[in-house]
Amino acid sequence: MSAQNRHFIVGYGSLINSSSRAKTGETGHVWSIKIAGFERHWSIMSSEFGMSSVAVIPKLGAYCNGVLIEISEEEIPAFDKREQGYKRTQIDPQQLSAYDDEVLPTGTVWIYHSHEITSPNVTCPITLSYADVILAGCLEHGATFVEDFLQHTRGWENTVLNDRRAPRYPRVQPELDVTKLNALFENVANITQEELSITYEF
Repeated sequence: MSAQNRHFIVGYGSLINSSSRAKTGETGHVWSIKIAGFERHWSIMSSEFGMSSVAVIPKLGAYCNGVLIEISEEEIPAFDKREQGYKRTQIDPQQLSAYDDEVLPTGTVWIYHSHEITSPNVTCPITLSYADVILAGCLEHGATFVEDFLQHTRGWENTVLNDRRAPRYPRVQPELDVTKLNALFENVANITQEELSITYEF
């Protein structure tokens, strides 16, 4: 397959999580990457589920981390539907670098982004049912990757809701072991130990 016919999407939130990706469509190889020229924030992208999401906005000098996901062109509409409310834009592959200095593949690279940020609030807070999925995905890529996600995501000071007993996120993963996740949240999120201690009910 020629480079022009290879398509990739950049995942920087729930798409980092392999199980979550599989709920939307078939994907190929995945690379852990750093993304230059984009800044990641917690933001209200839609009030439909009463929760905030992560979004990136173009910003010179900024960077965040994520994954480069190989995808067939036929699968793109399914991911467009999942990322409704975001704009899909082609970016320069030179904006991406691999964590392990691996040479990244060439092809058409897409990212879903926003142009503005609306901070989370009481009506649409940061929800643990969504954040759990992201951080579980980050753990698939190692401790440095997790730390970079936490440090390069703005907005942790906003309202956080532990909704594990009544999840708002439609692709929730209630089977996750939240003990490790709680230890990560307690260093960055605006939430008490008591609130964090609430777990999923099966």
